[in-house]
Amino acid sequence: MSPRPLLVAELGRRPYGDVLELQRRLCRARQTGETSEDLLVLVEHDPVVTLGRGTKTTSLPLSPASIRERGVEVFDVERGGDVTFHGPGQLVGYPILDLTHHRQDLHWYLRAVEEALIGALGTLGIVAERNPGLTGVWTSGRKIASIGIHVKQWVTFHGFALNVSTDLDFFDLIVPCGIAGVTMTSVARELGGSAPSNLMAATGDAVTAAFGRVFDRVPRPALPHEWDLATPAGETNR
Repeated sequence: MSPRPLLVAELGRRPYGDVLELQRRLCRARQTGETSEDLLVLVEHDPVVTLGRGTKTTSLPLSPASIRERGVEVFDVERGGDVTFHGPGQLVGYPILDLTHHRQDLHWYLRAVEEALIGALGTLGIVAERNPGLTGVWTSGRKIASIGIHVKQWVTFHGFALNVSTDLDFFDLIVPCGIAGVTMTSVARELGGSAPSNLMAATGDAVTAAFGRVFDRVPRPALPHEWDLATPAGETNR
């Protein structure tokens, strides 16, 4: 039997709140059987700080109101983990996967997402690794990708944030992932002058291919009705 597809929806730059609601709809649709294939949503967001269920008061040197005054949105969300930042130049991925078709093990899933990102970064020429006891991906001790997930009835949503050409100064607003003294980095910073001109597109391609390998799926672009549940089959997306 040939592998099932991994539908990939590349949404460009979208407000965080809109995509959060989209994720929730997609999760419900997978639970009810309205959709039946794994989906990877790739997106960039306007500047936003998200507070996971594990956010500590010490992770917020500034109050949410002070962060908003700097033009950065703040959202409390249901994902695990501490506080993180999303913004332009960052590839954010939201896998909507039914783990009953993979492995019903959240620790396995987290390690699989890390494995996919490590593989993608290797394709780009960056040697990346795990940091024992912490979730996410590092390179030479610097954190390059954050992961925070939520699962309902074994369907996943939320996901990962990979810094591609992100303005890393935004991370000074928070204690990223609650890790004091962490140094954040990006694909662009690590590659320096060797970074390709189409860095975001190349990173998206590498991540898509790596997710296909790790989850034994064949990536293909999602048709509009396969991710935008308001779009009937056969119609183009607005």
